[in-house]
Amino acid sequence: MPSLSKRTELVIQSEIRSMTLECNRAGGINLAQGVCDLEVPPPVREGAQRAINEGFNIYTRYDGLPILREAIANKMETQNGLVVDPDSEVIVSSGSTGIFYSTCLALLDPGDEVILFEPFYQYHLNTLLSLGVIPRFVTTSPPNWDFDYIHLENAINDKTKAIIINTPSNPSGKVFNQNELKLIAKVVQENDLFLITDEIYEHFVYDGNIHTSPATIPGLLDHTITITGASKIFSITGWRIGYSISNAKWAKIIGYMNDLVYVCAPSPLQVGVAKGLEELSPGYYSNIRDEFAIKREKICNSLSKAGLNPYKPQGAYYVLADVSSIPGSTSKEKAIYLLSETGVAGVPGSAFYNSSEGENLMRFCYAKTDEDLEEACRRLETLSTI
Repeated sequence: MPSLSKRTELVIQSEIRSMTLECNRAGGINLAQGVCDLEVPPPVREGAQRAINEGFNIYTRYDGLPILREAIANKMETQNGLVVDPDSEVIVSSGSTGIFYSTCLALLDPGDEVILFEPFYQYHLNTLLSLGVIPRFVTTSPPNWDFDYIHLENAINDKTKAIIINTPSNPSGKVFNQNELKLIAKVVQENDLFLITDEIYEHFVYDGNIHTSPATIPGLLDHTITITGASKIFSITGWRIGYSISNAKWAKIIGYMNDLVYVCAPSPLQVGVAKGLEELSPGYYSNIRDEFAIKREKICNSLSKAGLNPYKPQGAYYVLADVSSIPGSTSKEKAIYLLSETGVAGVPGSAFYNSSEGENLMRFCYAKTDEDLEEACRRLETLSTI
């Protein structure tokens, strides 16, 4: 019999998808998967519909439609403080995960080492492992998810090629502040590294925290590949529209890899995203932020009432909670117990750690309709009576 590739031994199914399947079987409420249940903004939806009717149904250039690249460049300047050339520094791909994969293909070789901050996003880890890249972990610690600069320095060696940061972070909600980014910049510059930043949750920040694109930190611009997209802020996770911003030298090769793997992102959906970026006012983004701040308070309060100590996130739309009071010797056992007792699915904390530190943690997504979140919170609170 033919055999599978050796890389399949390194990559396991995402616990996020695994718990989603468990939730579907149980008929529960899915707080495991980061699917935003809010309405798609009319300019985005109607823009895509018009594009289909107007014939935007064939391949685009590997880097995306001009209308979208120009809208992205304008957005990056007005919202992120980065001046971007839409013709040479923007690559549109199949979601932020697609552009992340294309970036790793372009920049990393088997045997290279890459720094991940722990807790990490599991997709980042699995992508690295599938390409033969060796991850090294720097742990951040609750409640503020701070990291030790000395540990970061000590994780670097002559095989290190890049650092990956996710800000705001999935799963912790950490928002890297400017002082932390300057420390990271020092390491990047001293060791001539790439900095790959996943900023997909950039609009979801709370309590006066400010999202800073790392590429705006002095000395980081030419080292940084900025990755973000429209999936979360426009509630279109199934459309798969993401993009990167980088020096033209890196963008060209990332674009070639994107062409090889994905050819192009869906053409009419690119138009829809462009219309959203062009037409939605600053008030749209601030309203979303305020709405999600209320959802955050609701779930954190319910977790506390259930005896599950939440680490209130600074950003994104997930909360990690201490579930040591739930029966089970592993976080997966605890997640299955919670689902069976309450009908609410979370993600085992072990999915976000290389070490055992995640075994008493669970991640919950609160990007849900008010009705679904209210019911999930009611069910969680019944834990206190079990």
